Amino acid sequence: MIREASASVKAPTLGDHSADRRMVMLAAMSLVAGIGGAAGAWVLLKLIAIATNLFWFGRLSVQELDMAGQAGGWGTLLIPLAGSLIVGLMARFGSEKIRGHGIPEAIETILFGESRLSLRVAVLKPLSSAISIGSGGPFGAEGPIIMTGGAIGSLFAQCFHLSAAERKTLLVAGAAAGMTAIFGTPLAAILLAVEVLLFEWRPRSFVPVALAVLISFTIRPMLIGSGPMFAAELHAPGGGWALVAAIGLGLLAGLQAALLSTALYRIEDDFHRLPLHWMWWPAVGSMAVGVGGLVDPHVLGAGYANIHALFGNDLEVRAVVTLLLVKALVWLIALGSGTSGGVLAPLLILGGALGCLAGQYLPGDAGVWAMIGMAGIMSGAMRAPLTGALFAAELTGSFGALPLCLAGAVGAYAISVLLMRRSILTEKIARRGRHIFQEYSVDALDLLQVRELMTTDPQTLPGTMPVSAVITFFAGKARHRSYPVVDEAGRLLGLVSRSDALRWQVDGVDPAASLAESLSDASQPFAFPDSPSGTVADLIVQSGIGRIPVVDHDSRRVIGILSRQDLLKARHKVRRAELARARAIEWKRGMSANAPL
Repeated sequence: MIREASASVKAPTLGDHSADRRMVMLAAMSLVAGIGGAAGAWVLLKLIAIATNLFWFGRLSVQELDMAGQAGGWGTLLIPLAGSLIVGLMARFGSEKIRGHGIPEAIETILFGESRLSLRVAVLKPLSSAISIGSGGPFGAEGPIIMTGGAIGSLFAQCFHLSAAERKTLLVAGAAAGMTAIFGTPLAAILLAVEVLLFEWRPRSFVPVALAVLISFTIRPMLIGSGPMFAAELHAPGGGWALVAAIGLGLLAGLQAALLSTALYRIEDDFHRLPLHWMWWPAVGSMAVGVGGLVDPHVLGAGYANIHALFGNDLEVRAVVTLLLVKALVWLIALGSGTSGGVLAPLLILGGALGCLAGQYLPGDAGVWAMIGMAGIMSGAMRAPLTGALFAAELTGSFGALPLCLAGAVGAYAISVLLMRRSILTEKIARRGRHIFQEYSVDALDLLQVRELMTTDPQTLPGTMPVSAVITFFAGKARHRSYPVVDEAGRLLGLVSRSDALRWQVDGVDPAASLAESLSDASQPFAFPDSPSGTVADLIVQSGIGRIPVVDHDSRRVIGILSRQDLLKARHKVRRAELARARAIEWKRGMSANAPL
């Protein structure tokens, strides 16, 4: 008896987004990650203050002090050395993941480690960073807090049955919340999550991350303080010339970012050539920090006071040049040695110094040009133009300069992607043999429908065909490994493959039995012509069937078939749209060649 049809498959519900009810659950969980990230930021700042007081003032206190006033003499050489030795020991016998500036490690964990960070990293990363910065290391707190906040979110996620993608959402939520608590820049923190950490733009991740940032921003006044971190009354110049100048400064900042990134990894390569265990490299790098501190004490530590001074135009040109050169040198050597510390604060100082120098020759407040330089170097170095522009505006509260900051960020981003294959963040990951593609685009398989890729009018086999004839067919004329089986009306009954024919020979199935009667009772997967090709690709992986029949919605007649080879056409079609160039309008005697005569 011929069965009527294969098991019914519900037509896919198509929509603009893939969000479901689990997004609500993640949103609720992100509030916990946001509170944890903010608390981690508070702890990190207190640890930095304690380390600063212990190393430079010889007392146990959480009062935030500037170490520049204490620098001088042998202490400036020995204190960074002592801190680096401690960090090296912590990395050697604690966790090697605390080395570096945090963001590349977070990205690598997200993409290749299923967003699983350990409790050891959550504890040791802020502690080692506090020791490094507190002893004079020329780093910022943003990289460590991204790693620490991310570890808090990841540890919380690991307490529940979540997928790797859901753990990633909570990891990034904690990281963005930590950055918000440190700098008071909620919008920039969300954009940093999107441009650098999430590697997607989906409601399931955006909504939880935004909520974590908002809860962190809400409780920040109780933990750290309110208002912009570097509040300044900066008046942006107007006119088209200002936008042109901002783009030009952005191009310079992009070149600066490229030079710094290249120099950093060359220095890192030089450390790898040292006949010493990597545990001792931070101590070697600290010697440059000590010497730099003797030349200019302001290069020691995170240097947030320097950023204040650049915005206020409180530094003489000579002091700005010294800060730019010495800070760059000691930061590159120290970071290249593999110690623990962030990149954002040093980049802001270096980009701000460049902008401040340019501001000496441009109309308007030099502090505005320092702000544009900061936006530019962050954009060029981290490949995050929107984050860079908005971060500079939120840091100062000068949103009137946002268009100029965006112009500088775009200029820096453009020159950076043309000159450097990878950013200062992803280069480290690439050196470990893992390539990262940072351009977000819609998956071609989700963009194209089955009807655009399928082979139409495929060859089918009738359900009334005897098994003996099927075996003979596969032994001789068959061109494919499998064929759809249909009834008299062309409706799908199932799929028969070469392996089925071989099995029937071995099992001794009645040669006179019909093909429909001999098919397996298992449901046959099929697709509709308007189904996204990506769902069929998932179906092929799940079922192990390499060719999926395509049926009409109403009649269930077989109208096509989609194979693995057909799915590869999607990528080729997108590549052709990007690379194939042709003139769309041909002009002849002042008229379009396609216009009616």
